[in-house]
Amino acid sequence: MAEPLPPLSLYIHTPWCVRKCPYCDFNSHEPERSELPETAYLGALLKDLDGDLTLAAGRTIETIFIGGGTPSLLSPAFYSELFSAIRQRLPFAADIEITLEANPGTTEQGRFIGYREAGINRLSLGVQSFHATQLEALGRIHSGQEALQAVEQARKAGFDNLNIDLMHGLPQQTPAQALEDIEQALALSPEHLSWYQLTLEPNTAFFSHPPTLPEEEALWDIQEAGHQQLEQAGLHRYEISAYAKPHQQSRHNLNYWQFGDYLGIGAGAHGKLTTIDQEGKWHIERRWKTRQPDAYLRRANDLRGFIAGKQLIHMDELPLEFAMNALRLTDGVAMDKWTRHTGQPEAVLLKRLQSAHEKGLLMEMPENLRASPQGLLFLNELLALISNE
Repeated sequence: MAEPLPPLSLYIHTPWCVRKCPYCDFNSHEPERSELPETAYLGALLKDLDGDLTLAAGRTIETIFIGGGTPSLLSPAFYSELFSAIRQRLPFAADIEITLEANPGTTEQGRFIGYREAGINRLSLGVQSFHATQLEALGRIHSGQEALQAVEQARKAGFDNLNIDLMHGLPQQTPAQALEDIEQALALSPEHLSWYQLTLEPNTAFFSHPPTLPEEEALWDIQEAGHQQLEQAGLHRYEISAYAKPHQQSRHNLNYWQFGDYLGIGAGAHGKLTTIDQEGKWHIERRWKTRQPDAYLRRANDLRGFIAGKQLIHMDELPLEFAMNALRLTDGVAMDKWTRHTGQPEAVLLKRLQSAHEKGLLMEMPENLRASPQGLLFLNELLALISNE
């Protein structure tokens, strides 16, 4: 009997934001007009999805994640119509998780209520910091007080599954301020907290004009103290930069890390789809869509469709593809998934693991492929050892 296909998720990209942050390398653009082209974008998204349906026929969508940009710039009515139209094309799981990214300062009570009524049941708030100095340095459009108000409004609207995004290692940030941000976030009792260090990515304003960041020693102190603070509060680390209460992990992100499938629609969205041929062999394809919003909208009337590129993952690339996702999880993955997802015997992996074990980058768990705390810190080195012959 052929192996079942991986679970299927859907990623929807919203490419607009009020103002481009200097650290952001995502596909986000300040709109040229005061009103966003909601009707045109809705039509384009559905045509985009129609172009991918042959790869997802008969499959159920387990999770949806709406990222950006700033998805909360689009109205609740937009999402209500969108979900209704998607349901006509693909079935939703009975317990589907639907996440919307929202930025404080772009929402109010009425919108949160509308999003909840549209079917969105998980909210991810891009707070980043509660300190005015750091928010200004990051180019954020909200204040710390507005972040607190956004959480209160979300709770009143009925959201009982809430993520807060926080960054550390920020310009002019002291270790005490970084831990104060965590303390303030914990006081809001989020079900999930994404906590990650600021990195200077290419093609960003910060990369071209780097700000002064905390020294390496201070960064280590923040990382260690923050981790302990979150764990003691009952938010347990399950991925390199993600903490959650029990049973509140992001199912959508877990599907990524466990090498599941996902459709990607919207300007610049990426997808990964698996098909099985008549011989029972898996074929995995990555595809990505036109990035620029105006160009994406024009593609709605173009016979070429929305695909900007696609690539089949070759067998010799699968070990790295699988490991670079799975090893982000603190619990790792079962060893038998290695063969299932890479087509290579477990003996090949065990041979490659010897050096990683000797360097202390892997936990001694023969049934699991799991990075040690040191391995999570030096993940690139660990991946190199696993992926190389």
